[in-house]
Amino acid sequence: MNPTNPKKIVLAYSGGLDTSVILPWLKERYPGVKLVAFAAELGQGDELKGIEEKAYKSGADEVVIMDLREEFARDYCFPMLRAHAIYEQDYLLGTSIARPLIAAKQVEVAHQTGADAVGHGATGKGNDQVRFELTYMALDPNLKIVAPWKDTTFELRDRESAVEYAEKHGIPIVQSKKKIYSQDRNLWHISHEGAEIEHPDQEPNWDACLTMSSPLSKTPNESEVVEIGFDRGNPVSINGKELPPHEVIAELNTLGGRHGVGVTLLVENRLVGMKSRGVYETPGGTILYEAHKAVEQICIERDTLHFKHQVALTYAKLVYNGQWFHPLRESLQKFVDHTNEGVTGTAKVRLFKGRAQLIGASSPNSLYDSKLASFSMEGYDVTAARGFIDLYGLPMKVAQQSKRW
Repeated sequence: MNPTNPKKIVLAYSGGLDTSVILPWLKERYPGVKLVAFAAELGQGDELKGIEEKAYKSGADEVVIMDLREEFARDYCFPMLRAHAIYEQDYLLGTSIARPLIAAKQVEVAHQTGADAVGHGATGKGNDQVRFELTYMALDPNLKIVAPWKDTTFELRDRESAVEYAEKHGIPIVQSKKKIYSQDRNLWHISHEGAEIEHPDQEPNWDACLTMSSPLSKTPNESEVVEIGFDRGNPVSINGKELPPHEVIAELNTLGGRHGVGVTLLVENRLVGMKSRGVYETPGGTILYEAHKAVEQICIERDTLHFKHQVALTYAKLVYNGQWFHPLRESLQKFVDHTNEGVTGTAKVRLFKGRAQLIGASSPNSLYDSKLASFSMEGYDVTAARGFIDLYGLPMKVAQQSKRW
């Protein structure tokens, strides 16, 4: 083996098309290399069924599977929820928020198994390559990074050729040239790309691609109200029943999915420069964002809340760009968590025909004063408003008077 070649690689392994073909390819590319297939249980449903056997058949020397659902919800999804981070108005960052956790655990497994390299199956066109590699660099810059899709000797250049490679090498896959959607699923969401979705003038085949959410034509004709309880910005209960973080999300996925909530069709601007189009399903996350927003509105002081809205834009961009372990994201988290110290209470959300509509919120820390908010002027000095408006509008008045027509 070339001394510059990796001796042992921990590969982020999902069991999907890309990583399935990469395992045998790495054996060919680096003769004698040892491969550790690392699979993270993040709430993919039954996607990990049989993954260990599949990994070994595909060329893995070791297989490590970690159930990270609770950690994912508690330490990644919920901090992002507290920030109320949304990328380009619609994307709730389901893929973006999962990658740093997977990459961090890869580094951990590399240390445990004596590996000198980590690898991923992200292409050179997408965002995930950045998310994986920035995390590797942040946590252990001494590890070699193996990214086959950016290797000039990697002969597979599209999903069709990857399917052919898998068939030739006897690698079991669910994709075919007719079923070519690229999907990424975890507890927080599922994304769909490829086929007709890539064409912005075409409507997606909802029946074919939707997985977590029902098409609107198949949702109930009766609405359903769900009550979410929060403690310091973290969702802790559903309809009065306390649940661990990952079960909160899972239960809301079921409720929201039944009513077609959280389906987004988005053309987004990738970090690497091009635009891409995808269908995103985030039923539970959509409900949580609506409920959390409601409790924040009554618990956080005006100027702080307005500034937090600005912070959310930067926070979302950092997450999207793979900078979860960036000092700025960590610093912003301190601010976000401070603002959420008093965000405790409940919110009620009505689910119906694709909508998660807030219908009420309450909190022991509420700043909402019904007497002040009412039309009654009792106890309120209305004359104070006159002088306030005069001073507040003075710059506009002077500017107008100074104009020369």
